[in-house]
Formats: sequence, structure tokens, C-alpha cells
Amino acid sequence: LAQLYFKMGIYEMAEPLYQQALSINKKTYGEEHVIYATSLNNLGALYHTTGNYEKAESFYLKALEIRKKVLGEKHPDYATSLNNIALFYSEIGISEKAEPLYNQALEIRREVLGEEHPLYSVTMNNLALFYFGTGKFEKAETLLKEALNIRKKATGEDHPDYAISLSNLALFYYDMGSY
Repeated sequence: LAQLYFKMGIYEMAEPLYQQALSINKKTYGEEHVIYATSLNNLGALYHTTGNYEKAESFYLKALEIRKKVLGEKHPDYATSLNNIALFYSEIGISEKAEPLYNQALEIRREVLGEEHPLYSVTMNNLALFYFGTGKFEKAETLLKEALNIRKKATGEDHPDYAISLSNLALFYYDMGSY
């Protein structure tokens, strides 16, 4: 229900439900369990979206720490946490922290899931948008094209994720004046 409210943008109703889930998961599984880490990550996303950056960072980092300890540094869920905190740092303008985290997440997903997996393309797309935002246009274009090709193969041309990649590449060209 919290996820539904979050997706609907009704954050004031999502927060207490996320907090309750966190509390239950803490009691049930303990503070070093991946389910508890997922609850932390969900609250981190909520605080990130609502602009409470201090809390968001704290929750994201705690989830990252738990996933690293429990799952190891080569697990896809650990890569997801890296991607999330990188996206957070990127959006709040801390580029020097974001880029290495994106690259680490991308490398893990490449090694574990392979270069044709949709999640690999998600991180690739996020890194491309980061590069675009920091003025590294060649790198951005290359990664946007690669992400588009991966999504085309993995999901087909009628999938919304493919449409997102098309849109991202089109917006890149638009912003670069390549109409």
C-alpha cells in the first residue's frame, strides 16, 4: 500500500506505512537482513523524492551497507543500491560521489547479469544521463545508444522501457541541437 501511495504521489500517506513496515521488518528479521534493507531503501526513495536529503542519504547508505554485508559486492541487489545512491548523489549535484558508484553498479551488473540484461541497460542509461548533465556528451551519446540497443533486444520495440530509451536519446539530440 505504501508503494501504491508513493507511485501516486501521496507521500504523506506512504511515509507512515513505510515506517511501520520498517519497524515490523526490524523486529521480525533484525537489522542485518535484506528485507530490512529493502524497507530502508523504500524510505530512502521517499525522502529523496520529498527533498529530505539528509534522511534519504542515511537510509540509502544503511541499505547499501546491509546488502554489501549480507549479499556481497557481486549481487544484483547490491548493484541496485549502488545505482540508487548514485542517482541520489547525481540529482543533488554531488558528481564526484555519483560517477564511481554508477560505474561500480554497471560493472557488477555486467559481470553478474550480462551485457544484454535490462537492468544493465538501466544503470547504463542512468550513467549516460549523468554524463550528459556533467557535459560529457560523447560518453552520454554512446551509452544512450547502447542502452537503446540492449532494451530493443531484451524487451522488444513495443515495451515502455524501449520507449524511455528512445525518448532519452531524442531529448539528448534535441538538447544538443541535432534536430
